[in-house]
Amino acid sequence: MKIAVRAAMIVALLATLIAHPLPAGASKDAPGTSKHTIAMGDWNRPYLLHVPPQPESGAPPPLIVALHGGLNDSEYVRRQSGLDEVADRHGYAVAYPDGLLGTWNAGACCWFARWTGVDDVAFLDKLIDTLVRQGVADPRRVFVTGFSNGGGMAYRYACERSDRIAGIAVVSGALAIGCTPRRPVPVLAFHGTWDPSVPYTGGGNMDADVHFPFIPVQVVMEFWRWVDKLPALSWPLPDGPDDCVGTGPGPVVVALCTRQRGGHEWPDYASELMARFFADRPSLPKT
Repeated sequence: MKIAVRAAMIVALLATLIAHPLPAGASKDAPGTSKHTIAMGDWNRPYLLHVPPQPESGAPPPLIVALHGGLNDSEYVRRQSGLDEVADRHGYAVAYPDGLLGTWNAGACCWFARWTGVDDVAFLDKLIDTLVRQGVADPRRVFVTGFSNGGGMAYRYACERSDRIAGIAVVSGALAIGCTPRRPVPVLAFHGTWDPSVPYTGGGNMDADVHFPFIPVQVVMEFWRWVDKLPALSWPLPDGPDDCVGTGPGPVVVALCTRQRGGHEWPDYASELMARFFADRPSLPKT
């Protein structure tokens, strides 16, 4: 597709989003899932918000920001992950934002968001700030998860905003950007050895016009282990199946769950395990 035609298509679709934003939805502190928008310049960016039943203490709950895969949307990852039910059991709020035309600018990927240079890091900053200000989220207990392109965006946010999040969980995602986190980041990853989209052993191209190979999953995990100054991934992960190994006990843990012959998918145990993984991580220091 020629650049001029591509740009015209994107402008037309953005105009549609601007002219027809989603409704504000229900109150943000009411239990359940509702639709909302956040203004980013002239663009009202939509997201779903799930609020658990309020605890007796009335304190804001921890927040999971869940990022959909490429060419999907917030409703898709909400159903794919089953995080609403998990959040209610464990007391998390969950925000499901939408990327530009189903994509996130994770660095070397993906498509529309990368082509237009959308600042998705700034969008997530504003989303988290908004929910904290409204009393929906505990600022010291913010976590990010994502599938595929959304997983790459979770990695990017951890690389650039490590001082704002208490941990990430990536499902079938790729690190697609240079990474220099300011502080150690707890990382839990899920990946299938037969993933055709983000190859477990690396290779292929990160995007249609980015001829740079995916980094092998185990190399990515070795990077996080190294940057977090942790030992080898050789300990069984508490509560995890046999294919999950981590760096051992401690406040900061890097762990990988490898699904033998698994594809490009969200494992049925992933959401419950990540909720427990997040619960075991310490809160961020007070600022």
